[in-house]
Amino acid sequence: MSNIHTLPEDCVSAILSLTSPVDVSRFCSVSSSLRSPALSDLLWLSFLPSDYSDIVSRAVAPLVFSSKRDLFYALTRPFLIDNGSKSFQLDKWSGKKCYILSATELSVTGGDDPMLWSWTLMPESRFSVVAHLRRVSWLEIECKIRTGILTPNTWYGAYLVLKVSRGAYGLDSAASEVTVEMGNMVKKGKAYLCEKDERKQKMESLFYSNRREMLRGSSAREEDEKYPSRREDGWTEIELGEFCSGEEDREVKMSLREVGYQLKAGLIVEGIQFRPKP
Repeated sequence: MSNIHTLPEDCVSAILSLTSPVDVSRFCSVSSSLRSPALSDLLWLSFLPSDYSDIVSRAVAPLVFSSKRDLFYALTRPFLIDNGSKSFQLDKWSGKKCYILSATELSVTGGDDPMLWSWTLMPESRFSVVAHLRRVSWLEIECKIRTGILTPNTWYGAYLVLKVSRGAYGLDSAASEVTVEMGNMVKKGKAYLCEKDERKQKMESLFYSNRREMLRGSSAREEDEKYPSRREDGWTEIELGEFCSGEEDREVKMSLREVGYQLKAGLIVEGIQFRPKP
């Protein structure tokens, strides 16, 4: 009875391609006989997206690599493409595509009015400029993406990447409506741009606790409300929704609206990220 070590190298590579990039790296480190097929360009080519050459050609800074394995891991580190308007990377566990569209790629209501929004340099941002909310009473941000640039048949989450500046106000007054549209499919939810400060929470608990409990209703309704969470890169994100990329190239539209007509300021928008769901 034969085992994997007696098979031709191209057969072993084909078998390893059915695992994951992380698994292959582990096999390579524990078995010297698997090292050659585990490092082969044929294997690592199977983990790369079919349009990897086009993606590499759009990089702002040239990528340095000497093999398909080197290229794969170069692509797992975020880098700018399309003249710096987008950030791209591969998920190192699955090899699936992740994008961040910069604020300049979004449709921001009033974004061209310097009295309402400013487009400024922020050293901690990966992009050249971010959108800084000066003061509005109607907040609306939209984004469109084609599923054809994403990994097929994959569930994606869309996340607004943001910060809240010191002196911000009005951002915790009401939940924003978040929407995902793709063809006839429309999903809506609620999201808060920032957590209420401790004093406000105590005041609401003191004066409106009974009313709030009535309005909350079921726990399922509470679970539908999205709250901001910290990211590893130091920014904050809010999930706008999710969708399946499918096999056909289709347009997906994401939006966030808060039209409570209360003045608000201090929101800093870096962009919207599209990444595979766990």
